[in-house]
Amino acid sequence: MAQSKRKFRTEVSKLLQIIVHSLYSHKEIFLRELISNAGDAIDKMRYEALNNPDLAEGDTEWGITITADKENRTLTISDNGIGMSRDEIAENLGTIARSGTTEFLEKLREQDVKEHPELIGQFGVGFYSAFMVADEVTVISRPPQQPAVKWRSKGDESYTIEDTEKDRRGTDVILHLNEGEEEFLEDHRLKALIKKFSDFMEHPIELEGETVNSRKALWLRSKSDIGDEEYHEFYKSIAHDFEDPLETIHTIAEGALEFRAVLFIPSRRPYDLFHAEPKSNLHLYIQRVFITDECEELLPSYLRFIKGVVDASDLPLNVSREMLQHVPALNKIRNNLVGRVLKTLKEMKEKDFDRYRRFHDSFGAVLKEGLAQDFSNREKIAELLLFESTATDPGDVTTLDAYLDGMPSDQEEIYYLAGSSREMLEHSPHIEPLKARSREVLFMTDPVDEFVMPSVEYKGKKLVAVNRDEVEETEEEKQSRESKEKDYAGLVDLFNEELDAVKEVRVSSRLRESACCLTLDRESMTPQMELLMKQMGQEPPESKRIFELNPDHPAVRSLRKLHETEGASDRVKDGLHLLYEEALLAEGLKPSDPAEFGKRINRMIEHLGAQGGE
Repeated sequence: MAQSKRKFRTEVSKLLQIIVHSLYSHKEIFLRELISNAGDAIDKMRYEALNNPDLAEGDTEWGITITADKENRTLTISDNGIGMSRDEIAENLGTIARSGTTEFLEKLREQDVKEHPELIGQFGVGFYSAFMVADEVTVISRPPQQPAVKWRSKGDESYTIEDTEKDRRGTDVILHLNEGEEEFLEDHRLKALIKKFSDFMEHPIELEGETVNSRKALWLRSKSDIGDEEYHEFYKSIAHDFEDPLETIHTIAEGALEFRAVLFIPSRRPYDLFHAEPKSNLHLYIQRVFITDECEELLPSYLRFIKGVVDASDLPLNVSREMLQHVPALNKIRNNLVGRVLKTLKEMKEKDFDRYRRFHDSFGAVLKEGLAQDFSNREKIAELLLFESTATDPGDVTTLDAYLDGMPSDQEEIYYLAGSSREMLEHSPHIEPLKARSREVLFMTDPVDEFVMPSVEYKGKKLVAVNRDEVEETEEEKQSRESKEKDYAGLVDLFNEELDAVKEVRVSSRLRESACCLTLDRESMTPQMELLMKQMGQEPPESKRIFELNPDHPAVRSLRKLHETEGASDRVKDGLHLLYEEALLAEGLKPSDPAEFGKRINRMIEHLGAQGGE
């Protein structure tokens, strides 16, 4: 049959413009698409040959061959799959999108393609990614027991079809590369792309007579057939880590939703764990074809330390295969993976605590982010956390379950205090009343604690920060405080006049050893939170604290007596400001005027010297 020239069924020149310039983020994806199409063609041929072996024509050494011809500037992707007849090639390559209507094209013009991938028909567009690097594409194809046909197009409004000769069943896709695309004729570049996108494809991919892809999709094998050494080598190859993983999770889901996953927990914290834009470390494949390593939908960001591979049997993608459509199936995979990870961590914690402690030291801080992100798993996450406390020796840890087991029967809340270090926290005035009543206080030393802990409740017990004005006060403490407030009323009034930086000054019932402290009401931001905001370049909102005085402390009693004698003298004012600045230092903060703070101390020393001289 003579050559025939036909027009595309859609406004191909305009649609190709969208595909080439708007649809794909990286042009090298064309090779993935063409290799994937070749693999599909082989799979179809294998299936047909099961029912009719004669169709295979004795050619069952399935494979894909890539040939780079630098002299003619062509790149050819060949397969021995099912091939296409004249009618099939016109139908499959002559129609970019089955919708093929002006209305379809108008929607593409009106809306962002990447934000609305569902607008794009999925049939045949992957093939046309070839025009990102080629100014002409030739396809030579022969189906079983039929003549061969040649299809050719320059990506304009038409294509040609003619009969041709081809010795072997299958399809050759020949790309006549654009100027400037010579990189896709270099062996090292092609090998790198094959390894990246198609390393685990079932069929061998040959380049220059060498099979490039490993074809070793570890996740497709039975767990009982894989040893630790194989898992570890696989981890190192995908994670680019020189250490063995701390834990391996191999999971298989079958039924309505089918996927396989091999996940790894690294042995150490990566440098970019707290990157400003946390990214997923999972590689997503669909039927062994690499799709992306930036699929944020597969795991929540608080599990971003997990590395590994997920291979789904089928997931709806947009036409470029670069963006997963948000579908229930994806949420089910995500929920399954999260459940498996949390279950594995719980088992590690219960069966090998030393190894779990290694995990928590590296990743506990990022795991805590889940308390604010994943409400459905909040209690499971909280159960995994480890803390130092007033009841543990330095370096030892406890859990929320252990805390509950040791709680007195009349205690209704879980107490904690957040700060930069255990050393700072265990000397804080805020824990004095709790220690006196044998109440354990958890020490929170991760910056994220300030964000997530205030809203946490564990097994019906609310977590309460002891530096806030909401810690329970016994009836005895209340009566003692009220009886002393009358004696200190004058001094308290002077403090309230002098200290504009505080919300309120009052007599305390919580302090035992310290002279004073700063507490927070429910709305106030903690000092540590303010420091975090400043470190991030943000100015925190003004937040005034409550200043509490210990009426039984010698320094406070002396200041009261001096006030009764001298009234609002300079010495009394120096004394009250020094007490306030002492409270600031106990919180890890600095006096607002360090120079004036030093002068007050000097005046106090001078006064003591004058008294000694007398």
